[in-house]
Amino acid sequence: MSNQAPNQARVIPLRPKTAPASAPAAPVTPERPAPREPHFRDLVGGVLRRERLAQERTLKDVADAARISMPYLSELERGRKEASSEVLAAAAGALGLGLGDLLSLTQSELTRHTRSRTRARATTSAPYNGLCLVA
Repeated sequence: MSNQAPNQARVIPLRPKTAPASAPAAPVTPERPAPREPHFRDLVGGVLRRERLAQERTLKDVADAARISMPYLSELERGRKEASSEVLAAAAGALGLGLGDLLSLTQSELTRHTRSRTRARATTSAPYNGLCLVA
């Protein structure tokens, strides 16, 4: 038999959870993972697709007007490719938008996603312990 302790990993959390000494231990419940931050390319692609569909136009029609390939426009709409500002301006122009309009709509989408994330975080903060104070 060996006198050596088994090789065990020691994990030290960066931010240990601290609870007040008088607080009862909270039951262990799995937390919902926080929704991921959307990528810029996903937001831009969503705006391009919504605008194209609102105008009832095909990928081919918009790609031809923007002078970009149809598969590339499809990948932009699905958030698979990062487009240059020139390509974004061409795609927006083909839809009758300026680059500023496209970016403004994208910013609105980002704001909507950010608000929903902060709302989700606010509702999952502290568990209700049955105590209600009225002022």
